[in-house]
Amino acid sequence: MDDEIYDRIIFLADPDLNEPVLVIALEGWIDAGLGATTAITTLLSSLSTEILATFDTEYFIDQRARRPMARIVDGVTTELTWPEIQLRYGRDGDGADMLFLVGPEPDFHWSDFIDVVTDAAGRFDVRLAVGLGAFPAPTPHTRPIRVIGTVPEASRHLLTGVGSVTGEIEVPAGITAALELGFAEVDVDVITLWARVPHYVASMAYPHAAAALIDALARVAGLTLDAGGLRTAADDARRRVDELLAGNADHHAMVERLEQVADHAEGTSLGEVLPSGDELAAELERFLRDEG
Repeated sequence: MDDEIYDRIIFLADPDLNEPVLVIALEGWIDAGLGATTAITTLLSSLSTEILATFDTEYFIDQRARRPMARIVDGVTTELTWPEIQLRYGRDGDGADMLFLVGPEPDFHWSDFIDVVTDAAGRFDVRLAVGLGAFPAPTPHTRPIRVIGTVPEASRHLLTGVGSVTGEIEVPAGITAALELGFAEVDVDVITLWARVPHYVASMAYPHAAAALIDALARVAGLTLDAGGLRTAADDARRRVDELLAGNADHHAMVERLEQVADHAEGTSLGEVLPSGDELAAELERFLRDEG
């Protein structure tokens, strides 16, 4: 990587790390039920982390799309807080080293961003990179959240721990897809974990998805992580959804159909067609908003 590109990352520390796992959770792409956002927020609040490096905001971020926050006190503008991509470091429950790539997804210069991130991963001997995401799927809220993975060819062996989709499809890509291919080029194992969130609750916070992602991350990466704090919130969300569905025969019938499919499915097809859920999603949003 040339010196000019290397200037796009600013290292603030130089910790002695032992083959850390890099967790990637950048905002701005598909995140049904706020699964990835809630998962990374939970991890960063439960583990002690520090900033290892920041990235050149002017080079990677469109500040009209991601505006800074102004602090105004008695009519006086005192400061601006700029959107920032950070590389943080910490340890899991058993002391294993971890890195966290967090902040907004880059708006510009994706190729340069991939070079910077993979170079930093090499600098600290990252043994595995794991992205977090969540997407809406035709699955019922009455069944456990299933997590699947996407990988480059060289990391196909990682799918045995989580499963994958079948079939072929072309879709717009987030930065995690570019990172997958970038890590493959530098011979670092990488997987993106995707929680399959019931499509009719995908537009509201769904803690089950975050808990499932943390559990899958721990399993795939061999880490000690605790998602227990999310269980109470997840159980509460499940009860509220059950309460709404119980009062509508059509909604209840739809969930039953999804249960039948989930109980008999051998795999997940990329060609699955979502059942109509717009009206149910809107009603659920109103219900949960009223419930606080």
